[in-house]
This record gives sequence, structure tokens and C-alpha cells, in this order.
Amino acid sequence: MQRPPPEDFLLKETKPHLGGGKISGDKLTSTYDLVEQMQYLYVRVVKAKDLPSKDVTGSCDPYAEVKLGNYKGTTRHFEKKTNPEWNQVFAFSKDRLQASMLEVTVKDKDVVKDDFIGRVWFDLNEVPKRVPPDSPLAPQWYRLEDRKGDKVKGELMLAVWMGTQADEAFPEAWHSDAATVSGVDALANIRSKVYLSPKLWYLRVNVIEAQDLQPTDKGRYPEVFVKAILGNQALRTRISQSRTINPLWNEDLMFVAAEPFEEPLILSVEDRVAPNKEEVLGRCAIPLQFMDRRLDHKPVNTRWFNLEKHIIVEGEKKKEIKFASRIHMRVCLEGGYHVLDESTHYSSDLRPTAKQLWKSGIGVLEVGILSAQGLMPMKNKDGRGTTDAYCVAKYGQKWIRTRTIIDSFMPRWNEQYTWEVFDPCTVITIGVFDNCHLHGPEKAGGAKDSRIGKVRIRLSTLETDRVYTHSYPLLVLHPNGVKKMGEIQLAVRFTCSSLLNMMHMYSLPLLPKMHYIHPLTVSQLDSLRHQATQIVSMRLSRAEPPLRKEVVEYMLDVGSHMWSMRRSKANFFRIMGVLSGLIAVGKWFDQICNWKNPITTVLIHILFIILVMYPELILPTVFLYLFLIGIWHYRWRPRHPPNMDTRLSHADSAHPDELDEEFDTFPTSRPSDIVRMRYDRLRSIAGRIQTVVGDLATQGERLQSLLSWRDPRATALFVLFCFIAASVLYVTPFQVVALLSGIYVLRHPRFRHKLPSVPLNFFRRLPARTDCML
Repeated sequence: MQRPPPEDFLLKETKPHLGGGKISGDKLTSTYDLVEQMQYLYVRVVKAKDLPSKDVTGSCDPYAEVKLGNYKGTTRHFEKKTNPEWNQVFAFSKDRLQASMLEVTVKDKDVVKDDFIGRVWFDLNEVPKRVPPDSPLAPQWYRLEDRKGDKVKGELMLAVWMGTQADEAFPEAWHSDAATVSGVDALANIRSKVYLSPKLWYLRVNVIEAQDLQPTDKGRYPEVFVKAILGNQALRTRISQSRTINPLWNEDLMFVAAEPFEEPLILSVEDRVAPNKEEVLGRCAIPLQFMDRRLDHKPVNTRWFNLEKHIIVEGEKKKEIKFASRIHMRVCLEGGYHVLDESTHYSSDLRPTAKQLWKSGIGVLEVGILSAQGLMPMKNKDGRGTTDAYCVAKYGQKWIRTRTIIDSFMPRWNEQYTWEVFDPCTVITIGVFDNCHLHGPEKAGGAKDSRIGKVRIRLSTLETDRVYTHSYPLLVLHPNGVKKMGEIQLAVRFTCSSLLNMMHMYSLPLLPKMHYIHPLTVSQLDSLRHQATQIVSMRLSRAEPPLRKEVVEYMLDVGSHMWSMRRSKANFFRIMGVLSGLIAVGKWFDQICNWKNPITTVLIHILFIILVMYPELILPTVFLYLFLIGIWHYRWRPRHPPNMDTRLSHADSAHPDELDEEFDTFPTSRPSDIVRMRYDRLRSIAGRIQTVVGDLATQGERLQSLLSWRDPRATALFVLFCFIAASVLYVTPFQVVALLSGIYVLRHPRFRHKLPSVPLNFFRRLPARTDCML
């Protein structure tokens, strides 16, 4: 039996103070109820007017400074403007308040020293409280005061209030715990954001034929093929077998396209004039936005496209004005497929591309990302380890990114997000990363955001309307072994809007019907999934702030299909775990046959005789037995969501060389002697697999040889046996035959021989085709 993982790697149930303690039974009444409330002091600096000029030049370059204890935030400054408008929000965590007075100062930016214009004071005991969904607090005008407290020229419009992280101003606010980060671009890199994956389509290009091609060498048979390019994707047809100027192909090429369609489909018909030389016979560009969109299996109309040929005239490309060649194609955007950009084992979305084919939602998934504990230092800063952690969650087309908590091994996010659920058999993925772009991409120097760990939760394993609060270990596999990088605390609730609809989902196909009516090949799906992940990572990395490529690829498990000795071992033992039940039944039956427990064997004899005499009881008995097993196991049903299992993954027992091979690049970057050693090891494993496959083929060929007369004496014996058996069974009732066969199989050991049985001896003597192999 498999040993359990170490205690430190297990899931732990927690009891956080959710929703500020507003609990009614098992359901929470607050709208922001899956996180712990965090109190903040908000300061919205809107604008100023009638500011005096302090410079010798008579101009004013104003900015506002919000100061609370040792925390200080500043707005952007305006040049030569006495009526500036900032409209910036500052948030100070109540847990870190270091003073009882808030000071907002307006200053004039100068080269040497900034000039003081005026300030406004607020007593924190007098600040009002705001709880959403109340409307935002209206800002008011305040007269500026000098350092002595006297009124001076100029007014400042402000709003100051106490609120929580549920406030609308929270996502865009400057936070006191990120006071070391400055600059608009840098602040954007630490704020929470919601992203949407681009809408992906499969593009099917059915290349049928071409007409009136004009190869340069008219005296040879052209070897023509079609090359199609869409963005970074390039595919080509086989060389036409017709070898004429009117070639035929009738071949499908599949691409992934993303809305908005920025790039056209470029088609070129080329003639292979030499082994490494092709001549372009014509090109055409097809904009995708005008292509037909197919929702079912009905074929779209074919179209003829003119091919343009370019010639070089004095170093410049010019269009050749001649009789145009044409190409006949069927091009369509497939809306009936789901474009797979995730592994099918843990997909978060299974809907087809076309929105018209979507079914109604079955529920809502709510996730509260509370905090993390015990995070490892991910980088060095000023001679000490530090971590700037943020979370990314992906479900369906919606990605979320929490704000970055600066320099903390125990960050508290307390952010809540909601997704609509269309299928319960889907998985949400939550990853934790270290932000290496706090001061903008220019200062990052090409550094990548480091992965701290991720968690997957399958919705079908959750009970509806129950709040799950657990601390999940963040486990990451490194070249030197598995390592716990910390723990993340989550609150998860799956609410079902219609139990009947959700139960009905279990009877429907997992993927849209086009995947079964016109299935794609395994190699096509692998290639298209790779293209889809590349497009998604590229589009999200162009957002502002970017969701970086390394983050998207880690969340989508890019590279999980690559060879890994560790993963292969894990999958083998998973198969053995599935077969262990059958093996256990076989061992139990062997004990029955060998009368290890005579009482049990006698009872089995009685049960067998009853089932033979009353065969109509067999199926009801089997189903009743399964029903009773299911009811019995209900007492020990899992009460917690599953989490990453290091024992199941063989991550804690993998050899260092196996891990080094798993983390190797493709193609390999290791020295030749290491590659040779790994190649020899792979040959050894493949040799064992080859032997097993050969043995299976041998047994199958022996079955075929029973009636093939390859061994005339064996086939004659088998045919004679079949004739005698048929004659006996025609006159003997089936129940008598079954009864005698069962009693013979269950006979006492004293009537058994240790030598193999006659049928087994006969089968092993049958010929196979191994003699014919080289």
C-alpha cells in the first residue's frame, strides 16, 4: 500500500474570520463574505484651485503629498498649472496606522527644494465610515493653511473615509504597504486586475485544387504544393500526385485564430524545382473577418481565389499583370469546436467557440484568496532575502491577478472573485508568483516572475453551498527535488442554481459534438494546443499591466507532455493501483478455490448453486452489491478537496538525474556523455516494453492459429473438440453444464495437480509468428 505524504505536505483545514464575522448558519450574509475584512483609511485627492506661485518665474508646478506617520504618498505633478486635477486615491492599512492625524500638503516642485504651498489636517477619530454598496463619499473643498495654522490662498478638494477592501477605490489606490514602489508604470505592475483570454477559433482551410498554373520550366512535370501561413503558424499540403498545371489536393489544414483577427491568411502555391529549391507560382492574402463561420457539420460553399505572381524588376517586387492562376478552396472558422488551450485532464472550460451554442450556466464559483504563510525568500535585496508575492487564478476565459504584497513572507490579500460555471467537471487553477517587475520592465533586466507554487481544485469534488476553508501546501518540483515553498489559504464556495441541470450535465458529452462528428487527430490536437497557448500567452503579455508569458505557461501546464521518467513511473503505479482491485479479487478467488477458509468456500458454493438455478438473480444481485458498497463507503467519503500528492507523483523519490532530465531543454543542452547514458537507459526501458508488447502479440496470434491450420494436428484436435462439445451441449441443459464447470473450478486441493491444466498446455503449444521475425 502507498505510504501517505509527509504531514507538512498535507491539506489543513482552517477557521478564518470570514466576512467580518457576519455568519448565519452555514451561509454568510455579507456580499464580500469569503475573505477577512481589512480596514483601510482612504484619501481621494481630487483637485486644487487658486494656488499661489512660489517660483521666481511666477509659475506653479503643484503636487500633493499625503502623510500618515512614516508613510508618505505623492500625486503626479503638473507644470505651470494653478488649478491641477489629480483624482488619485491613497489607501493606508488600519493595522499599520502610526499616527492619529492625517496631513495632506500641497507643494510646488522645484529643482533644488520643493516649496511649501499649504496643507490640510484631519483627526482620524473624526473620519466617517463607508460600507458598500453605499454611494461614494462626496469630496469637499478645504482651505489650505500655512505651517502656523493660518489660512492661505488656495483650496484643495478631498474625500477621507474609513472602508474595507470591498471599496470600489481599492484596486486603483496607492497602498501604504507598497510605499517603496514609485512611478505610474511600476504601480500598475502591482495592482489587482481581471483579464480575459482572447476568443479562439479553429480555422479550417480545405485546399481542393488549382487551375492554370504557369511554371517557369514548361518542359517538366511540376511538383506543386500549397503553403499556408497565419501569424507564426505555417503548414503545407503534400505534393500533388496529378503532376499537371491543374493540380488536385483536397487536403485540410487546421490553424488557431484569435479575435480580433489582426493578420490575414497568406497562401502560396509553390513548385519544388530542386530538392532544396521552391519556385512561387502565385500568392493570395485572405482576411479572416470576411470568412464564413460554421456552427455545425454542414459544409460551407467553396470559393475560387486569384493567385498573384510577383516578379523582380530592378531589385523591386512588382505585380506581374498576366492571366491569373486560381486556387479552389473551402475556408471557414469552426465555431462548433472548443479550442483546447489547457490539458484535457484539468480543463476549466469546455464550451464551443460560438456563443450561440453555449448552454445556460449551472452555478457560481466564488473564491476568496486570503493569505499565504511561510513563503520562501525568492530573491536578494540589500543583502537579505525577500518575496513580493501575488496570485493568479484561471477559470474559463477569465483570469484574475491579485495585488502584489511587497516584501512579505506572510502576505494577506483578502480578495474575492466570482466565476460563472457551465460544467461541474472542470478545474480552477490558482498559482502564486514572485513579482520581479516592481520598478518597471526596464529595471527588471529580463528577469522572469518566479513560480512559488500552484493549486488545482476540481469543482465536481466540492459539495454545493458549502464554504471550504483550507490551507494548501505550495509544492514545486526543482532539479534537486520537491520543495515546499509555503502555504496558501483559500475559501471556496460552489453554488448550484439548478441541481437538475447539473445532474443532466453528467449525461452529456464532455466536449462539443463537433469533436465527435468530425474528430481531429491526436497530432493535430497537440499542435493546435501548442499554437493556442502561444497565442493566449502573447495576447495576455500585451495587456497593461502584462500577465507575463512565464506565468501563463505555468498556469496552462505548457511542457507537461514532454518525456519524464518520474511521470512515467507515477503513471505506471497509477495503473497498478487501478488494477489492484482486480488482483485482490483474483487472490481472493484463488484462496476460495484452494479452500484456505472452508466455511467461506462452502458459502460460495451455495451462492453459486443458487445463481445457476435462478440466473435471473445474477444482475440484480450484482447491482444490489454495488449499491450496498456505495452506501457503506459514504461514511468515509472525502470531506476535503484533493491537493497535490508528492507520493502519487513520485516527486519525493525521484533520482536527481531523472529530475535533471525532466528540466532539460528541448532539444537537449546537456553534454554528450550524459545524453548517451540517458539514451541507453531509455533503450533499456523501451526493450522491456517491446518484450511485453511482443508477448501480448504472441498470445493473440496463438488464438488466431486455432483455426488457421498452421499446425494441422493442433487445429484438428481443436475442431474435433468443438464438434464433440457442440454435440454434448445441444442435449445437456446449460444449467447442468454451468454447475459442473463451477464445481470443477472450485474443487478441493486434494483433487488438484500442481502441473498446468490440459487447455493451458495445449494453448502454449500453438504456433505464433515469432518464428518469422528477423
